[in-house]
Amino acid sequence: MEVCHSPEQSNVTSYGATTVVVVTLETFAGMWINAFIVSVICMAWVKRKILNSNEKILLFLGSSRFWFLCISWVYSIFLIFYPNHLYVHPIFQLLDSAQSFFKCSNLWFSASLCVFYCIKIANFRNSFFIYLKVKIDRIVPCLLLGSVLFSLVMGITVYNIMDKALSQNLNFTCQGRISKASIRIDQHFLPHYFIIGFGYATAFTAVILSALLLLFSLWRHKRNMQTNSMKDLSMDAHIKAMKSILSFFIMYSINFICLILTLIYSMKNESDAIFLTYLIQYTFPGLHSLVLIFSNPRLEKRLLGILPCGKCKVFLKREL
Repeated sequence: MEVCHSPEQSNVTSYGATTVVVVTLETFAGMWINAFIVSVICMAWVKRKILNSNEKILLFLGSSRFWFLCISWVYSIFLIFYPNHLYVHPIFQLLDSAQSFFKCSNLWFSASLCVFYCIKIANFRNSFFIYLKVKIDRIVPCLLLGSVLFSLVMGITVYNIMDKALSQNLNFTCQGRISKASIRIDQHFLPHYFIIGFGYATAFTAVILSALLLLFSLWRHKRNMQTNSMKDLSMDAHIKAMKSILSFFIMYSINFICLILTLIYSMKNESDAIFLTYLIQYTFPGLHSLVLIFSNPRLEKRLLGILPCGKCKVFLKREL
């Protein structure tokens, strides 16, 4: 399809170039970190012919984050350098639906990982919780399958909603090219925002409950050990575990707030605010995956083994 060129497409401002540089650095760093997780787990899978539940979740999580960052980078390149190509039917719908699929799967896999940690580590005498702890290895595949199916439904729904809304509310020029200036948010986009918001709120609720249960379990365990005057209590281990859980909760809180702000600013068409929230969202998959690497002994050992600088190893160990 022949695409008409406009002065806006050929005139790439310094702001746009800076945006591409920042987004590229963030996305490629995150892609490398998540590709590292996937490659290490796949090599372990080939060697041992089996994966434990934690590795299965990390494999799915790393893969979804890698492709989310990849598609987000492609979307940003199209949006800044080739806007007329982006708004050719159905490129915009496909990119938006794919990004929604991997964004949703990333969120749900992350929530599944938090739920897994909660069930595996926390100690409660409730019979249902004990049943979940015993059956956790069978529950994890169901969580992963449910996350994939829910994300797939999300992606298909987003494609249909965007396609219907754009076809009814946008002007077509230059043999089918969608005019970017004619985009407007109306009632056709409301189901899109409602479905995405519902998915985010549900996953974030699971993360909050899991984090609170873990903190309560660790606090009670620490109090019992102090009450019993046990001499083998390791305060450093408990403090490190609590810091890890708190960082997990804080990072998810910031990411969830950014997701909500993105939905709000999208409805108000405030591009600058959307850009800032996108920068934070693109940082989250790589930064949180780096935290996961240093909380896993096998991944940490592999990562520190390939770092060329000894000072970098000491710095990362101290920071994470």
